[in-house]
Amino acid sequence: MAGNDWINSYLEAILDAGPGIDAAKASSLLLRERGSFSPTRYFVEEVITGFDETDLYKTWVRAAAMRSPQERNTRLENMCWRIWNLARKKKEIEGEEALGISKRRLERERARHDATADMSEDLSEGEKGDASNDLSAHGDSNRSRMPRISSAEAIEAWASQYKDKKLYIVLISIHGLIRGENMELGRDSDTGGQVKYVVELARALGSMPGVYRVDLLTRQISAPDVDWSYGEPTEMLTPRTSNMHEMGESSGAYIIRIPFGPKDKYIPKELLWPHIQEFVDGALSHVMQMSKVLGEQIGGGKPAWPVAIHGHYADAGDSTALLSGALNVPMLFTGHSLGRDKLEQLLKQGRQTREEINETYKIMRRIEAEELSLDASEIVITSTRQEIEEQWRLYDGFDVILERKLRARIKRGVSCYGRYMPRMVVIPPGMEFKHIASHDGDADGESEGNDDNPANPDPPIWTEIMRFFTNPRKPMILALARPDPKKNITTLVKAFGECRPLRELANLTLIMGNREDIDEMSSTNSSVLTTVLKLIDKYDLYGQVAYPKHHRQSDVPEIYRLAAKTKGVFINPAFIEPFGLTLIEAAANGLPIVATKNGGPVDIHKVLDNGILVDPHDQQAIADALYKLVSDKQLWARCRQNGLKNIHQFSWPEHCKTYLSKIFSCRPRHPHWRRRDDGFEDSEPDSPNDSLRDIKDLSLNLKLSLDGEKREDSGTVGNTTGSEDAATANEKNLKNAVANLSKGVLGPQKVASGERTEHNSHKLPLLRRKYVIVIAVDSVINADLISIIESTFVASSDSMSGSIGFILATHLTISEIHNLLTTGGIVPTDFDAFICNSGSDIYYPSSNSEDLIDPSELPFALDIDYHSQIEYRWGGEGLKKTLVRWAASVNSQNGEKEKIVTEDVERSSTFCHAFKVKNPSLVPPVKELRTQMRNQALRCHVLYSHDGSKLNVIPVLASRSQALRYLFVRWGVQLSNMAVFVGESGDTDYEGLLGGVHKSVILKGSFNTVPSEVHSARSYPLTDVVAFDNPHNNILRIDGYVASDIKFALEKLGIQKK
Repeated sequence: MAGNDWINSYLEAILDAGPGIDAAKASSLLLRERGSFSPTRYFVEEVITGFDETDLYKTWVRAAAMRSPQERNTRLENMCWRIWNLARKKKEIEGEEALGISKRRLERERARHDATADMSEDLSEGEKGDASNDLSAHGDSNRSRMPRISSAEAIEAWASQYKDKKLYIVLISIHGLIRGENMELGRDSDTGGQVKYVVELARALGSMPGVYRVDLLTRQISAPDVDWSYGEPTEMLTPRTSNMHEMGESSGAYIIRIPFGPKDKYIPKELLWPHIQEFVDGALSHVMQMSKVLGEQIGGGKPAWPVAIHGHYADAGDSTALLSGALNVPMLFTGHSLGRDKLEQLLKQGRQTREEINETYKIMRRIEAEELSLDASEIVITSTRQEIEEQWRLYDGFDVILERKLRARIKRGVSCYGRYMPRMVVIPPGMEFKHIASHDGDADGESEGNDDNPANPDPPIWTEIMRFFTNPRKPMILALARPDPKKNITTLVKAFGECRPLRELANLTLIMGNREDIDEMSSTNSSVLTTVLKLIDKYDLYGQVAYPKHHRQSDVPEIYRLAAKTKGVFINPAFIEPFGLTLIEAAANGLPIVATKNGGPVDIHKVLDNGILVDPHDQQAIADALYKLVSDKQLWARCRQNGLKNIHQFSWPEHCKTYLSKIFSCRPRHPHWRRRDDGFEDSEPDSPNDSLRDIKDLSLNLKLSLDGEKREDSGTVGNTTGSEDAATANEKNLKNAVANLSKGVLGPQKVASGERTEHNSHKLPLLRRKYVIVIAVDSVINADLISIIESTFVASSDSMSGSIGFILATHLTISEIHNLLTTGGIVPTDFDAFICNSGSDIYYPSSNSEDLIDPSELPFALDIDYHSQIEYRWGGEGLKKTLVRWAASVNSQNGEKEKIVTEDVERSSTFCHAFKVKNPSLVPPVKELRTQMRNQALRCHVLYSHDGSKLNVIPVLASRSQALRYLFVRWGVQLSNMAVFVGESGDTDYEGLLGGVHKSVILKGSFNTVPSEVHSARSYPLTDVVAFDNPHNNILRIDGYVASDIKFALEKLGIQKK
């Protein structure tokens, strides 16, 4: 910034104001305190390079306009001390951040030590990361890398190998404006390189052999300020190549737009967070429907589930984790840019505190979404190794050293004791070469152009650019980037303007997105653009710099071609570039490059060897590199040829081949029911045959609970010993369960609808419910919970017989639920299902508890299929051991005579480690415990009860809201027909019960107890998760819980007729 004219003027004014400042010492407390402090020197040495100049510049303009010298000097003095305070604030923030980094490093080392100690074997040479004997730290060794596609024959060989596969792949990218043609790249910060990448990835995958269908899910936007095409529900992506494999009725690549969030408003990505669950539910419905359709076409009547779901950016990563958990499908993730890295950069600037940054960018919500993506992903795809080593290492859920140890143990078949780490895979983005002209001519590029028809006019964009130049035949230096400070365009203009030999030899073209009016742009973008225009004026660059207002996406290849035709150079001077797709595009068009040495360009340059890397902060180095390339024709030609020779390594077929090979390496997962027929129930809902068939299916996956929780690893519920007698007893119990269930097939038609208990004593779970009421009220005492249940039954008693089902969702165990209901005089069969242990178990009521053989049996059947959905990355005994050790450390740290945290063996189950908390004020909040587990590569969901007295640790993708999605997938219970009743606060997973397409009813009143203080230490506010202020949300608040209140809510929600 030091070269800016206003800064030079500003410094001169400070110097001129020197006597005035000295004379003012008597009245200036700050100056008296600082004594000989030099504001000029401090400003130059400490401030100029560290702050955005926009605000200070505006203040300076106002100060310079003052007529009175005394008033002007006073304003300048105030500005000087404002700068000093900013710098002091910056140093304070840097100091706090340094302490935080040091603390995090110690925690990481301690966690790594504990994880290593838990592993039974001493570290081998392989676990120490010997590159010659082990997979790399990121699971991407040279030995395992497949040969690159470099010829048509190789592509054909790949096609013949995988042509018989018919894969369904789902990609998710939910922010920005996404469409297949005429992408509005650069329109705003959300519509940039990621949009182009995901569209082209979907298009390229849809053309690959073995891939039947690709869906790119994004947001449907029907806003007046955007084009109508973004409101179209479906858009087919036209293939770029004519060499298409055999297609089917629904095959190909599609953009699927899911409606969520404000219906008539285009909002930035920072405001999408409260609407994520609504998107997940909509996406789940689409995937379910499409899997069924594809099953009829390619699956032999069975659903064709996605082979993988790939999330792009943090918001889509959060969505993909929930969606993959609901469907039990492998997840892939690409961060594109990462929240922790951005947070560090913003803190270094010193202009905002962590709280202020979070308020603006919702950065903590974003970081937690990225951590969840690490928890849930099988594979994390990056563009460069720099992203892994410099950015992902900042996260709790990824440790390069621990990942290396775990991968070595997996390779050797040694247990990792419940620890998991996603595979980091480097796959550079591809690009489409079809639009690129042939480069078979000489090195001077004379063959470029319309050789087949020389009479064809030049593309219009050429005329639009060349009109700026006095001498348009000079080599063109091309930069293509948004007017964003991090793109460093101003330094490029300074380098060009201050290097006379470069100005005499070349022109400069700046393609800075599209604009109508600078005043209508965002403040940041308009500031950069204004600075560029002032620099052009300062250096008198008129006739030498082009900066067109508009260009279409289809013009970009022609812009590259124009630069190559003039023997020009492409430059990317960004301070840091995560990848640098424009560098690949430039190389493919025969342009040598000058690029930042920070980030992805380093990897690209290693492959292409077609230019020069520079320090983006070194203005002279930028000018020297540009001058060297445009002045040395031999160097220019050599860089051009190197780029063209090696560019095939970044083709879309190459990218997709590597991409698909990584997907094939994942363990296949999809919804799987232990039943004879994996298809959907297509019979009419009143068909007895359909019900009988389901009874047979249920016999394979429902087992009666003997004591509610304790069961062996075989999946049976009860005190089974494996002996012959136990096996016989279990078989008898199972037959009894099936017999009891079968009694209910025709039973409901003979039962009067007036009595709730009688009506529900014979039924199959949830098969014929049009609506479902979920009672998930955590913030009340047991007596009030019983009253709420009774009021809900009464309020719905006059509805159509059997049309409304009931689910109780709670952190309680099934035994505690049974005791609660029987104490309150409620029969368990009044409910259709019970989601207990915070969402780690689902039970269904048994039909006739009086027929049970053993009096100790509880009248519930466990859904074992649900466990197959949530067992992904469950740490089991390894996690339990770590949690017990954590509890001991909490007890020792507090020095209490009585233990604060103790293991609750009675409440624990196979997929729930339960603990009792005596004093919630002395235990760490959820985020701290979650961080400790992630640091040790243990993936789990940590939940405190509302009163803080109970702690449940369950599988990472299990929760009460996820259990509801499972019931939709398993039984077809429509989420939009669910009404979830909650209190004014709840357990840790309370927020998940408020979002989505289901209806939520918040019961307000003094009966709500105060939540434990352990819930107060949130990483981000509840409003970052739930859209309370959205007028179109499905959240209804009512006062009280008497039957009339609940009936009013049901009528308002359309569940019950008025």
